[in-house]
Amino acid sequence: MRWILVWMSLLWLVPWGRASYILIPMDETQTNHLKAYGITYWVLSEGVEAWWLLNYRGGSFAFPHHRAFEKECILRNVKYEVISNARFQGILEEIAHPEVNQEAIKLEKAPRIAVYAPPFTMRGERIQPWDDAVMLALNYAEIPYDIVYDREVLEDKIVQYDWIHLHHEDFTGQYGKFYNAYHMYSWYQENQRRMEQLAHELGFKKVSQLKLAVVKRLREYIIGGGFLFAMCSATDTYDIALAAEGVDICAEIYDGDPMDPQANEKLDYTNCLAFENFTLVMNPLEYEYSTIDNRERRINPENDYFTLFDFSAKWDPVPTMLTQNHTRLVKGFMGQTTAFKKRYIKSNVLILGENKALDEARYIHGVLGEGFWTFYGGHDPEDYRHYVNDPETDLSLHPNSPGYRLILNNVLFPAARKKKRKT
Repeated sequence: MRWILVWMSLLWLVPWGRASYILIPMDETQTNHLKAYGITYWVLSEGVEAWWLLNYRGGSFAFPHHRAFEKECILRNVKYEVISNARFQGILEEIAHPEVNQEAIKLEKAPRIAVYAPPFTMRGERIQPWDDAVMLALNYAEIPYDIVYDREVLEDKIVQYDWIHLHHEDFTGQYGKFYNAYHMYSWYQENQRRMEQLAHELGFKKVSQLKLAVVKRLREYIIGGGFLFAMCSATDTYDIALAAEGVDICAEIYDGDPMDPQANEKLDYTNCLAFENFTLVMNPLEYEYSTIDNRERRINPENDYFTLFDFSAKWDPVPTMLTQNHTRLVKGFMGQTTAFKKRYIKSNVLILGENKALDEARYIHGVLGEGFWTFYGGHDPEDYRHYVNDPETDLSLHPNSPGYRLILNNVLFPAARKKKRKT
């Protein structure tokens, strides 16, 4: 009788008819798109594989059902559906149909993430009075990351990470070209003092020389198979630093000696990842680095949008992953570097998003060696004009932001199976 009772109790616990997959829809029905990425990352970090269903209901996620996963979706206000194994297999079969522009990509492991940012920008000590959209997105989505900076890069500690984001940075050594407006402010002076101290500690006479060494090491990181992501001024100044190797492009107010007046004639564009044939803005007091940035934009904020390209999910899964969204029309936003003039973009660079009327690209991607890089123009997708000392964006007010989704697409991208990647 005891064994019968035990058998009956176990029978009661068997999940008869219980669905075996959790589907997180990423279309317009999703309550919190940004947190959904964090859920998927957390599932991967628990050692469970997941699926990224490209172009299926806005780029939905799916993974085996577990009560803990379901509970987490509820806690984070992420809409989910519990479906049977048969239904999930049916979805995979629908996606696999050759005439359907969809693909199922298996996500195997949570990528190790680092943000390249000054250590004195975080941890309660905000010497630099601005925030960073990627860090806001990672924090809101509850995706863990480490902070690395010049010392860690030059000591090759970045090889342990799968994905690195470049925090709002000026790799030319001109401190954001903020001199004209802010050189009398204490935060500017303190930032310059600390950067010069760090350069000297690492064996460099100038900050510009330190930054050149950093961008070259980051280029090696990409070649070796790393994933690099950058926004705003960390995009064009990265390439400017590479092009200006061996050329002094900093005025005396930045490094203590005059710039080379023939700097533009000495640029080597073959060193660059994304851009070519640009010219530098030689005026040290002008808040602009080069002709790459489309500063002649004539558009009302209400009409400022860019369009995401629609790629073949089966033949081009990489750009398809990077452009997953519940809309192809994304609200534009400004930054120190807002958009890239197309005429300065190299022919082998893939444009992911553009404003065709303004002849500008907002979102670009490329391959280098075994790795990938992505540049995203603008500072904050939900703050059209983000000024120095402005408060950081509260993403709880923008849980379905299409612009922020593009950032988080890049975060999950390295988790995809390598054999599925094509370019």
